[in-house]
Amino acid sequence: MALRKAWKSFSSLLPEVLSIMMFVGISLAILSPETISRLIGSDSGPFGVAVALVAGSVTLIPSFVTFPLGAALLKDGAGYAQIAAFVSTLMAVGIVTLPVEIKYFNWYTAVLRNISALFVSIIFTIVIWRLM
Repeated sequence: MALRKAWKSFSSLLPEVLSIMMFVGISLAILSPETISRLIGSDSGPFGVAVALVAGSVTLIPSFVTFPLGAALLKDGAGYAQIAAFVSTLMAVGIVTLPVEIKYFNWYTAVLRNISALFVSIIFTIVIWRLM
């Protein structure tokens, strides 16, 4: 009975998960790490932080890829504050997954969670920017 419930849950999520994975694949094919690091380089300042916050908020990458990607971007010249913004929003904010969150929670809770996560990511980025 548990396997049937799990399969039903999985099959209902499958179309949404596949569309998210396709979006991520296309995004990563278009935007190479070198392009991203040029946009969020250490000299890009507040513009680079804003780009990193937006890029992290709308991108969906598995967590085991996130930190090596951050390290690669740092190696390619990205700034610490920009990587902090990118990684923190990548892990916490989910614009792409918002429809799924709304489906399982309600609209208010999903939007409030994303806004709160963005706010915390901005605070985290400011702290890193001041320290580094």
